[in-house]
Amino acid sequence: MAQGTLFIVSAPSGAGKSSLIQALLKTQPLYDTQVSVSHTTRDTRPGEHHGEHYFFVSKDEFRRMIEQDEFLEHAEVFGNYYGTSRAAIEQVLSTGVDVFLDIDWQGAQQIRAKMPQARSIFILPPSKDELGRRLRGRGQDSEEVIAKRMAQAVAEMTHYAEYDYLIVNDDFDLALSDLKTIIRAERLRLGRQLLRHDALISKLLAD
Repeated sequence: MAQGTLFIVSAPSGAGKSSLIQALLKTQPLYDTQVSVSHTTRDTRPGEHHGEHYFFVSKDEFRRMIEQDEFLEHAEVFGNYYGTSRAAIEQVLSTGVDVFLDIDWQGAQQIRAKMPQARSIFILPPSKDELGRRLRGRGQDSEEVIAKRMAQAVAEMTHYAEYDYLIVNDDFDLALSDLKTIIRAERLRLGRQLLRHDALISKLLAD
């Protein structure tokens, strides 16, 4: 069976990364594409389920997993740990399913070091003005917070060249089509096609 591909997706806040991934998943069957489920030590929120939204574990268990080098990447955010389990990712990939991982550039660096075969995608907004408009459109933050988010976005965007693919999310439908095209191209790579069509190729080349 052909191994699935791990797709790392990064973008500054407001570029539309999460919306694109969710829209993509609605067009892909679960036996083809899934989103990565992270481990965390934070409390479960209403409507969340273990193994679906996160794997909820204690801090002691998380620290044990760090010591055993069980994470592809991990970070501490506001007193809670978040991490991507190598075993969980590899189990899904072994079934031929592609996995999407929504993560920042720092986590992406950690993962590429441990899984160089992963493919990475960076999503850019069409302009700073549009990025600011999207952030304000959420109606969640003050101008001071938005200014900080914009500064952080610029810092994050300087890492675009570390990625394999670059998508500019100006037109959402076009950006989604670009994302699908990347997946399709990766599935057509020679190595995956050889595994998928080994019997056919043998018959075609037989005397």
